[in-house]
Amino acid sequence: MKKSDIAFFKELLLSRKEQVLKNINSTAKEIRDMDISDARDDADFANLNTSNFIGQALSVQQSKELFEIEYALGKIDSGTYGICEMCEEEISIQRLKIKPHAKYCIICREIVEQTKNKRSF
Repeated sequence: MKKSDIAFFKELLLSRKEQVLKNINSTAKEIRDMDISDARDDADFANLNTSNFIGQALSVQQSKELFEIEYALGKIDSGTYGICEMCEEEISIQRLKIKPHAKYCIICREIVEQTKNKRSF
């Protein structure tokens, strides 16, 4: 991969990291700002609990993405960015443009997904 490609993806990852951090902080603030004492009846209380649950689920998902972004940035620093962790071939530029923190090429990703699906049965 060319240095210009690496620079492009590093900037893309850093930009996404910034957005994810904003999302996490915003969700955390919304959860903190929910006041159970404002609930007037069981429906209000249920609505607050549902909103809290959804906010926490989103936060978990965003935290996972943040970890993957940090991991990809580490791979840029170590010179292994864009290399499939399974077959050790280059991950296509098109795939990295869609998912810049991808660990696997398309073929290996399908194998990983199939393996996960077989384990869940």
